[in-house]
Amino acid sequence: MPSDEQQVRELISTWISATEKGDGERVLALIADDAVFLTPGAAPMRKADFASAQAGLKQVQIGITSEIQEIRIMGEWAYCWNHLKVVVTPRGGAAVTRCGNSLSILQKRAGAWLLVRDANLVTVVP
Repeated sequence: MPSDEQQVRELISTWISATEKGDGERVLALIADDAVFLTPGAAPMRKADFASAQAGLKQVQIGITSEIQEIRIMGEWAYCWNHLKVVVTPRGGAAVTRCGNSLSILQKRAGAWLLVRDANLVTVVP
């Protein structure tokens, strides 16, 4: 069985792959029902808000580069600091690049790691 750190790395890899494929349902399966997302200049989002935004994935092409900076496991809890580059290209439109850090808190529930909190500081690169 993979170590907890490897399982967290696999969750991140799955999240990125599913996002790039527009598979919002797969992404949602990685998120706890009580998850909270924090982003610059916006009110906190809950899982339902995040799910609503997933419909837009079908309208864009997304490319993500992830550089994990740190993963720490503390029993049933973990956090991951990640530097992300996200390129979003709308159909027929110009690409928009966002870069920055994210800090995710995960919890092991029923044997699987799930995202429970996420502070995403990814902003548009001019």
